[in-house]
Amino acid sequence: MGIKKVKPITPGRREATFDDFSDITKSAPEKSLVKFRKQKSGRNAQGKITVRHRGGGAKRYLRAIDFKRDKFGVSALVKAIEYDPGRGARIALLYYADGDKRYIVAPVGIKPGDTIVSSQELIEIKAGNAMPVKFIPAGVGVSCIELNPGEGAKIARGAGNVAFVMGVEGKYAQIKLPSGEIRLVKKDSLCTVGQASNPDRMHVVIGSAGRNRHLGWRPTVRGTAMNPNAHPHGGGEGNQSIGLKSPKTKWGKPAFGVRTRRKSSSSRLIINRRGKKK
Repeated sequence: MGIKKVKPITPGRREATFDDFSDITKSAPEKSLVKFRKQKSGRNAQGKITVRHRGGGAKRYLRAIDFKRDKFGVSALVKAIEYDPGRGARIALLYYADGDKRYIVAPVGIKPGDTIVSSQELIEIKAGNAMPVKFIPAGVGVSCIELNPGEGAKIARGAGNVAFVMGVEGKYAQIKLPSGEIRLVKKDSLCTVGQASNPDRMHVVIGSAGRNRHLGWRPTVRGTAMNPNAHPHGGGEGNQSIGLKSPKTKWGKPAFGVRTRRKSSSSRLIINRRGKKK
């Protein structure tokens, strides 16, 4: 893709940048692989808001993405590269030799007319092919990595994400993730060769509040602008500092830079946690 700028006819468009969609080869999605996305506005099954500042936004269809890549040994023709409103990366429409159609997260370098395959054995190292991480040479970028074999890709799925296999020992392979974290995954877990597509997405500047509303984000009010009964940072005359030792959330919990990751069974597989971004 490329980034384009437009004439600054309004203050919002002056700084905004846009995707030129030059890598898209098909505009309409495959009808058999889409379903309507019901709007939930950040609410759970009880109707309570669990994610604030969500709501509205453009109506969109969900694409059924094949994260498992479990059609082993069946070659697939890349029919088209498409836009997916549910993710930053592009998706590739595959026509399998047995007549099946599926979407996958497209890696960089893949194009219509290419033939790719998924296998549990060692196959050609080329963009779009999927195989266990134990067969990936050091220095080759991969994406869409499973944590456990057969459960589907969980990590390195976002636009421009790429991870590297650093070594294989015993039952596990050592992976360096896009965040800088180094962790272990099962060596038989599948991954896709190549960097996830659309790496320029990080350079898109939203530019205006209205554009965020189209994406489903509602306005966020600063805590310091609230009353003291509504937020720990609230109260005071004019521009006040928060008046606390450290920032707090709306509910009085520590915020900004505090570790929020809960310990899980996979925590022991993390060798080095990601560092703070400067």
